[in-house]
Amino acid sequence: MSDRTPVLIGAGQFTYRGDPATSPSPTALLKIAAERAAADAGLGARALAAIDTLAVAGYTIDTPGSKRGMIPHSTNPPASLSKLLGARPRWSAYSEMGGNTPQYLINVLAERIARGEADLALTVGCEFLGSAMKRMGKGLSFDDWKADEDETLELPDRVGDPRDGISTYEARHGLSRPINIYPLFENALRARDGRSVPDHQARLGRLFEGFTRVAAANPDAWFPVARTAEELVTVSERNRMIGFPYPKLLNAIMEVDQSAGVLIASVAKARELGVPESQWVYLHGCADAADLWYPLDRQDFHSSPAMRLTGKRAFEMAGIGLEHIDLMDLYSCFPVAVEIGAEELGVSLDDPRGLTVTGGLPYAGGPGNNYVMHSIAVMLQRLKARPGAYGLITGNGWYLTKQSTGIYSTTRPDKPFERQDPKILQREIDALPHPDVIEMPQGPATIETYTVVHKREGPFMGIIVGRDANGRRFAANTPGDPATLMGLEHGEQVGRPGTVTQNGNLNLFTPD
Repeated sequence: MSDRTPVLIGAGQFTYRGDPATSPSPTALLKIAAERAAADAGLGARALAAIDTLAVAGYTIDTPGSKRGMIPHSTNPPASLSKLLGARPRWSAYSEMGGNTPQYLINVLAERIARGEADLALTVGCEFLGSAMKRMGKGLSFDDWKADEDETLELPDRVGDPRDGISTYEARHGLSRPINIYPLFENALRARDGRSVPDHQARLGRLFEGFTRVAAANPDAWFPVARTAEELVTVSERNRMIGFPYPKLLNAIMEVDQSAGVLIASVAKARELGVPESQWVYLHGCADAADLWYPLDRQDFHSSPAMRLTGKRAFEMAGIGLEHIDLMDLYSCFPVAVEIGAEELGVSLDDPRGLTVTGGLPYAGGPGNNYVMHSIAVMLQRLKARPGAYGLITGNGWYLTKQSTGIYSTTRPDKPFERQDPKILQREIDALPHPDVIEMPQGPATIETYTVVHKREGPFMGIIVGRDANGRRFAANTPGDPATLMGLEHGEQVGRPGTVTQNGNLNLFTPD
């Protein structure tokens, strides 16, 4: 085995449930996770001063268009963390947005180590919207979060795809938030399979009931509570509808205070540090790619070529098949991400191996761009307890858009680590045929998929993805009267005819 082989030597997590008035700053959350990763490797916190490479997952608050200035935090998270750790990394990076980010960063860092560009790397991230929103709501100070920053320091490299996940056309019609977009995929999947609305809701409850049981046994879970399938899908005052067909308990929870980090070293560095080989976990296979970028450009709303092809490539690189996988964590921001991910990988939803090791984003906690760092941390613990087992991790960014896959095991690899250039898969995906999109459709049309968005007071916006008489795809809203909106939730609406017109710069679809 080459001395340049990358090996994951430690991982750490932290969940803060205390008083928001004294909650750790974002940089402090990063530091805690980093120190726990070092401890997991059998190293003291001082060992972190030796890292030569640092990659921090972007904070959700830094998403383009967010009100960044409302919540004080570091403008250079890698530099702020390096200062606390006493480290002087040769290369540091801060990621763009996307739930695939942690797996993507590990893929990148492993490649840098294999190429001799790094010896000891730390990747870490956190989310802090839980305490941040409580502080704002109570008018509490953020003075203790302000970073003492040296503005003369060089800014970190930005890694990942910087594009916004939606077009201005999509945004105008309400395709602007995950809670508005993922239901479009869910309703399309249900219609493709020919299930009734009640039968499909029961299916969603059964799927995520198992996730809650895993979360209940996870000490780092944000909601360590087991729930029944019926409880998850029954609409009530405490489980109101968010975006049809998802009640609140089927949505990822963003307002958390959680951090996680992973230490990666070359084999030579791991030996130099004295990390026992029993603590080593190898990245056997990995891949990164994105589906056609904007939701309206997709081939359909019930598949993901990027999920399928990144999985295929990761298995090819690892030299194993799905039958060799012992543990899985499929990205789970919403049920449809699990359903489509499982289908593309050839996994049954009732696979006895289970589909999560954490409990998933709605229950273990969906900390923005950093959830997968938590799933990797748990996966490493599980694999070290089961030498020779293999674990599969998937990460999903934006709207079933960016995909990153990793396959892990304590088994020593029998070949050098060589990550395939993501452009190879991307060219294959970008060449796939897809429908034409029209921005100002007129006349007869049909519903391809849809959702109804709710406020606390009830439904307030219908979103339609439709096809005009020539088969061209468009986005539209429906009339906002209660009868129309509630009617969309009773019975299957995919395939329903209607008429599309314009109301200013908005398309208006009126069902027949």
